[in-house]
Amino acid sequence: MPLWLVIELTYKCPLKCPWCSNPVDFDRYRNELSTEEWMEVLREGRRLGSVQLGFTGGEPMLRRDLEELVEEADRLGYYTNLITSGVGLSHDRLRALKKAGLKQVQLSLQACDQELNEKLVGLDVFEHKIAIARAIKDEGFPMVLNVPVSRYNIDQTEKLIDLAADLGVEYLEFANLQYYNWALLNRAELLPTREQLAKSEAAVGRARERLGKQLTIYYVVPDYYDNRPKACMNGWGSIHLTIAPDGTALPCQEARLIKGIDFPNVREHGLAWIWRESPGFNRFRGESWMKEPCRSCNEREKDFGGCRCQAFLLTGDAANTDPVCTKSPHRHLIDALVGSAQQRGSCSTGNLVMRQRDIKQPTDASTAE
Repeated sequence: MPLWLVIELTYKCPLKCPWCSNPVDFDRYRNELSTEEWMEVLREGRRLGSVQLGFTGGEPMLRRDLEELVEEADRLGYYTNLITSGVGLSHDRLRALKKAGLKQVQLSLQACDQELNEKLVGLDVFEHKIAIARAIKDEGFPMVLNVPVSRYNIDQTEKLIDLAADLGVEYLEFANLQYYNWALLNRAELLPTREQLAKSEAAVGRARERLGKQLTIYYVVPDYYDNRPKACMNGWGSIHLTIAPDGTALPCQEARLIKGIDFPNVREHGLAWIWRESPGFNRFRGESWMKEPCRSCNEREKDFGGCRCQAFLLTGDAANTDPVCTKSPHRHLIDALVGSAQQRGSCSTGNLVMRQRDIKQPTDASTAE
């Protein structure tokens, strides 16, 4: 069942993050669901068994009906989580969201200083983010501080941990970037080196020993540096369901980029049919779709062949083994990308394609370099 329901309320966002997970052509999707349409999604999700609900975007704070949706979700019995940049949050809205029943806040932070944070998001919002982080804690919310990690900020790992501890957050997530959409456009500029990753992981290890239960630190290693793929979303159409702003239902937030799959829309179909019967959600369930080496691999029930989006982006066929796997015949593509990052070293050029309108997504990995 879809235990984890993510609703992307809008693709609108004041920030210009060059790794944004929203589609590169996000401006095409302006026909956002109405308040009542979102309410029906929430009701159908609970009937299907969804328990965890993430409000995200773009920037969900731009929806004026957010408090109303949170209140309905709480009434229905969801554990609600707000995933936000903090832009648009204030003490008053935090209090209103708490009164509506919001349970947890995940706040993104891109650097531990104003200059780099502004460079990475395109706006001077660092001081506001810090003030909002303190306000979130003042209101008693459990809080996740999420740091999208790239070549630009990975050397700040230790300082970011100290900042998180000072803010009093319970959870700190170092999310090394996954290279889809905007991150794919900027991959050559964002991908860190092995040495940077090793130093960062070592800093996390020391902090875990020093801080103990005071701060839980999650460290998500980028796929490219693994030998085996991650069990993406615990398998296609297994426990995760995303609804995009225009009502398109997706097995993950990135799945729309796979060409050749017609994903259903909640304006045309009920959520139960979408989850159980739709061709898009059944496309990569089970094992019958698998090619070799996945089909005969004894690890296929652990990683489900890896990420279908990554397989499509790097090989042109979403049914191929995720190229991260060393058993994949396409592993050389990953090795070449990692080798390129090693050659460049830890220095950045500053040539980032910032999130903006009217940017074409590359058709294959080579054009993203």
